[in-house]
Amino acid sequence: MRMIGMIGGMSWESTAEYYRLANELVRERRGGFHSARVVLTSVDFADVERLQMAGDWEAAGELLAVEARRLSAAGADLVVLCTNTMHKVADVVAAAIDVPFLHLADTTADAVREAGVRRVGLLGTRFTMEQAFYRDRLADHGLEVLVPDEAGRDVVHRVIYDELVHGVVRPESRAAYVAVMAGLVERGAEGIVLGCTEIELLVGAADTTVPVFPTTRLHVEAAVAAALGE
Repeated sequence: MRMIGMIGGMSWESTAEYYRLANELVRERRGGFHSARVVLTSVDFADVERLQMAGDWEAAGELLAVEARRLSAAGADLVVLCTNTMHKVADVVAAAIDVPFLHLADTTADAVREAGVRRVGLLGTRFTMEQAFYRDRLADHGLEVLVPDEAGRDVVHRVIYDELVHGVVRPESRAAYVAVMAGLVERGAEGIVLGCTEIELLVGAADTTVPVFPTTRLHVEAAVAAALGE
């Protein structure tokens, strides 16, 4: 079994899901006492959030590149960045290491295409919904990407930063997300990409009428498959 390197802490709430899912998936596939071989580095999210808000993506990229090099030095055979938003600096992170880097948007797009879906609604932070780095990566796979309107983007972003990254899950926020997803479906979305690793703490497949693509789970599934040589 190859060693999975995880760059986490953005936030640790969702990184805990990465670790849990990786171990559950290995146990399902290998059985017995098997668990995932993981080396994890977890950053202080306050440092990353400060750079996000300042728009200093160059410094943020170098911060995460340092962590990637640490994982490689610790024996990681492949690396995953446990956050959607910080894939804005994915190229910098990938260039810092000589082992494979599994891009979250690529694993998501593969699952969307396999499901026969071509037009998706995207939920995430404002950075993910409004900037080109993530939408264009999905579009490179032949997907059409819809995002919520201004009010919807406000709600989705606020709930992530004010609640989910702090481990707060509120029924009224779930209802607000359900309404935003319904709006995307009305506009023609054939599926919904949960493009923030914390969103899976709040909503899932039961909350909309179209297929849901949980990026955290899809990313971990790809990492485990690579680790097991599948």
